[in-house]
Amino acid sequence: MGDAVMREINRIIIHMAYTPPSMDIGVAAIRDWHLQRGWRDVGYHFVIRRDGIVEGGRPVEQEGAHTRGENADSIGICLIGGKHKSRDGADVNFTSAQWRALDRLCRDLLLQHPGAQISGHRDWLPTKCPGFDAVEWGRALNA
Repeated sequence: MGDAVMREINRIIIHMAYTPPSMDIGVAAIRDWHLQRGWRDVGYHFVIRRDGIVEGGRPVEQEGAHTRGENADSIGICLIGGKHKSRDGADVNFTSAQWRALDRLCRDLLLQHPGAQISGHRDWLPTKCPGFDAVEWGRALNA
């Protein structure tokens, strides 16, 4: 990290790419999408692919671009998938490998940033993203 100043991290915000199960993309594709929107880089700090591989995106030392108005003290994680098979959102199509990777990543981040709270994009803006109650999931992680 050298002379880089670490940001104070108070929140870990989970997102979904809202892609169907057959679409396995990663940081490179999302970076392209975000650059096409005029952003300077991918907005997320981490992307979890369908096979559970965690790819690094924007460096954690840099403010993300994942939750409007909430990026200064947060880390953004995006799960690939999440496109609902049913209107009520009962099936968000994340794989067991993704759930395991999300668990490990969040545990590691919480060790690095004690006191950080886990939430979902939907807890900050009117959206269904990430398709599950990330606050409740985070509570279970800490239980």
